[in-house]
Amino acid sequence: MPGSVDKISSKEVLKYYQSAMVLDHYQEATMKVGLWKSEEMIFKSSFSNFNLSILELGCGTGRISFSMWKLGFKKIVATDFSRKMIGRAQSINRNLKTHIVFEKQDATQLSYSDNAFDGLIFGFNGLMQIPKRSNRMKVLEESYRVLRPGGRFIFTTHDRTFSKWKKFWKIERKKWRMNQQNPELIEFGDRFEQTEKGKLFIHVPEIGEVREDLKKCGFVVEQDILRSKVIEESDLVCQYSDECRFWISRKP
Repeated sequence: MPGSVDKISSKEVLKYYQSAMVLDHYQEATMKVGLWKSEEMIFKSSFSNFNLSILELGCGTGRISFSMWKLGFKKIVATDFSRKMIGRAQSINRNLKTHIVFEKQDATQLSYSDNAFDGLIFGFNGLMQIPKRSNRMKVLEESYRVLRPGGRFIFTTHDRTFSKWKKFWKIERKKWRMNQQNPELIEFGDRFEQTEKGKLFIHVPEIGEVREDLKKCGFVVEQDILRSKVIEESDLVCQYSDECRFWISRKP
């Protein structure tokens, strides 16, 4: 159709995470930042046994996984959809010499067997960087499948209730009602942010949306809490990331 615009796709999102500037940014965060204080507190309280097997989705260059290894977790598999991110992580690992397994995986169709892991992490709002709610549901379903009963799945999101974005989403809602939204976007809550590293896609959900999807997949939500309510992060952490909501869910 003349003048039509392609909708955002996983392939388009992947281009952002294959670019040299983004790879460098993630590697810098891996080497300089490590775990946020809030992540460390939540992971330690949720995964109390260092012998637990942990799967990380969307690991990037290994910021979380390398830090978890240093904490004492020795059974870690870390995956990402970007082959170049995994390549960077493996390169870092050659120097650190951990036993973390880094693999390219599509989170919507994992290759692991049922009940394979004791815990699962999808950090840094990675779940919401997957276009389409149906695809994000596939990730939740796969996460539920590969978790053992009693296992916890921890991830983060932004949400539309953040006061600093109230005006933005009010304007966006009006655009969508009038069918004047960005034609590349698929669902209300989708947005692009133009950064110096390229065009970053993210879906910003409402709390109820996330709770509904987790419940549909069988998860029990144990807690959702803003990062700022867990602990005040350092200036360094805040340079690389902003406010988000932690979700701690469990497979019954």
